[in-house]
Amino acid sequence: MKKIIPFFFIFFFYNSKANDFIKVRILSNLKLKSFFFSPDKGSSYSIFGNGKIIYTLHDSETVQLKYEKDSIEVWIYGKRLGYFSLVKINSNASINTFRIKCTDPERKTKYYQDNLIIAREINSSSFKLINVVDLEGYIAGVVEAEAGRKSHSEFYKAQAILARTYALSIIGKHVIEGHDLCDQVHCQAFFGRTFNTPIQNAVKNTKGIVVVDEDMNLIDAVFHSNSGGQTANAEDVWGKPKVYLKSVNDSFSINMPNYSWERKMATEDWLTYLKIKHNFPIEDSVARIIALNFSQENRKNYIEHQSIKVPLKNIRNDLSLKSTFFSITADNDTIIFRGKGYGHGIGMCQEGAMKMAEKGYSYVDVIHFYYKGVRLIERTQLAFFREEG
Repeated sequence: MKKIIPFFFIFFFYNSKANDFIKVRILSNLKLKSFFFSPDKGSSYSIFGNGKIIYTLHDSETVQLKYEKDSIEVWIYGKRLGYFSLVKINSNASINTFRIKCTDPERKTKYYQDNLIIAREINSSSFKLINVVDLEGYIAGVVEAEAGRKSHSEFYKAQAILARTYALSIIGKHVIEGHDLCDQVHCQAFFGRTFNTPIQNAVKNTKGIVVVDEDMNLIDAVFHSNSGGQTANAEDVWGKPKVYLKSVNDSFSINMPNYSWERKMATEDWLTYLKIKHNFPIEDSVARIIALNFSQENRKNYIEHQSIKVPLKNIRNDLSLKSTFFSITADNDTIIFRGKGYGHGIGMCQEGAMKMAEKGYSYVDVIHFYYKGVRLIERTQLAFFREEG
């Protein structure tokens, strides 16, 4: 089924004035009942309770928010400012930074930028926090979360473009829940604001650039840690082909940190798993040999015997293996999985892209190596092409 982006999202993203702001649910894995909010140095925020301003907060001040009696309590200097069903904390400048220190449950301090909405979580005695953040600031945070802090600028540029493309392609994912995206990996990992200068510069230098296919649609800008020397076809993992997500020989990933791995398992456990979960005929001598002596010079999709096919992607998921690109050998009562790569194998290999950048390839080279027949354009051009279409 073709992805359809609601019209109001297209209008929002392609007809903006200055900054584009998106709503990202943060700390979404927590049932949060209490936290401290404080502006970073030089920042100022106005606090609104149920639509009315209740306090202006400066960088030397801290406000506490508690979930009590199915309401949001706001406290400052030991004084309760009231009970509210909705609290908004809005920046009084173009770019402000704030800190969140969770106290129930307790977590380390995190930094975010721009604005914050605190709402009551439906059917749960806890908060829902939504960071209303500038798109490019969000992208910078995603790049740090997904790619780390110590890589080449050209790799960061490629990662930023892919993160931007992916975010815009799934922007309506949580609209029914009142926000655009969340901070978990099924959207994109987002840990808050980054202060990493190379990442900030990479995002700034690629601002607005996205990747589209030959029909001018945003691509599925997926990526993984290491391909093991060969990326995968989209159809081999998802069952549906994408013309730009084709397998490529990836020598850049070889001998990188996540290039190879090993896992051991009792032989009987392995054979029992195949029999019970996949009805593989382990009593058959030929099938048993195949199960205990499986190899992949190039990526395969199945372990198979006659009409029985066991999908490698299922084995990876069931046994929590790092990839589907593995071989199997038997050693007495033990089988050994010797694998290559880490992740689903589709799209950009992050470690391969890092190596390409170190060798002098540009971010354009990186993207065209891993995604075939694509174009890099300014996202503002998408409105023009959609109108023409």
